[in-house]
Amino acid sequence: MPEREVAPGALAVGLVAAQSAFAATFRGPRARFWQRMTLTGLGLGTLALATSRPARRTRIGPRELALGLASAGTLYVTFQVGDRFARRFVPGGDAQIRDIYTLRTIRPREEIALRLGTVIGPAEELFWRGLVQAALMERYGRWPGAAMAAMAYGGVHIVTGNFTLFGAAGIAGAHWCALYAAGMPLGALIVSHVAWDVWIFLVQPTGEITPLARA
Repeated sequence: MPEREVAPGALAVGLVAAQSAFAATFRGPRARFWQRMTLTGLGLGTLALATSRPARRTRIGPRELALGLASAGTLYVTFQVGDRFARRFVPGGDAQIRDIYTLRTIRPREEIALRLGTVIGPAEELFWRGLVQAALMERYGRWPGAAMAAMAYGGVHIVTGNFTLFGAAGIAGAHWCALYAAGMPLGALIVSHVAWDVWIFLVQPTGEITPLARA
């Protein structure tokens, strides 16, 4: 019998841990959001490296860099369209998008970029694709597993109470899950996730980000 790619029980433990960690991260005091998000990344990323062979095999070279940057660019264009749609047609969409962007103001941008690039972005790919999706594809097949992984990634964002963020996470998760199922290396997805995070959040937001005045 071939050795399993992901350790038995790791998927269930990981999903429970992710749900709890995301709830604590997004529902805790906003002033310490980035500290909690970094701890969440460290915990989930460490679990992935400890229990998943695909996560441990991750490498980043010139090919992964090029594929990742192309993927990030494609996703950014998708979000440009999605931003306009959400602000115009989703009730409260404009306010919800602006609320997400207020997170970029609570810590220095250089610090946020460092956290995104060294811990949060890589850890999310190691965990959600390298552990969760790898386990689901191994158990249910490539594309059914990818679909379930995308739903799991979007689902943990329900705790934010921000419908627009939930929808954005679902779209981004489906993008990365589909690419992983199609054979894109995990290293390229890490590059994609980090580049997209930093670009859309800190360098070139998709639209107006000034917070609305509160009543």
